[in-house]
Amino acid sequence: MNQQDINIKNRKAGYEYAFLDKLVAGISLLGTEIKSIRQGKANITEAFCVIDKGELWVRNMQIEEYEKARHYNHAPRRDRKLLLHKHEIKKLSNQMKDQGLAIIPLRLFLNKEGLAKMEIALAKGKKLYDKREDIKKKDVQREMQRRLK
Repeated sequence: MNQQDINIKNRKAGYEYAFLDKLVAGISLLGTEIKSIRQGKANITEAFCVIDKGELWVRNMQIEEYEKARHYNHAPRRDRKLLLHKHEIKKLSNQMKDQGLAIIPLRLFLNKEGLAKMEIALAKGKKLYDKREDIKKKDVQREMQRRLK
């Protein structure tokens, strides 16, 4: 698998949340974690971000253990620090004071230099009727595509 092919997405996020603001953050990783990500063995579906003591952390992100590391391996679901500027974290923190907002990981990817980056979004949870409306729009688009073929 090529480095540029690594693009792990959180597909559930678009269905569950409405995105208000998007950012790209670096991730502080161990050596065995980046090797597992390069093999595509990561999952961000259940992950979420928290601000703790002025730092942004991603929790519940699954990165499988690296097979060749033996006893020097990492914990698969440990908290990992996201790297943003202080003013960006402060801006997110101020926006989080509104009720119902969350910071959600959207995708995990490798940039041109081979560094792991995470696209995150400040998001508001959708209500049930919003989800139904999205499904209806997708169905209409599918039907139009079928008719054009």
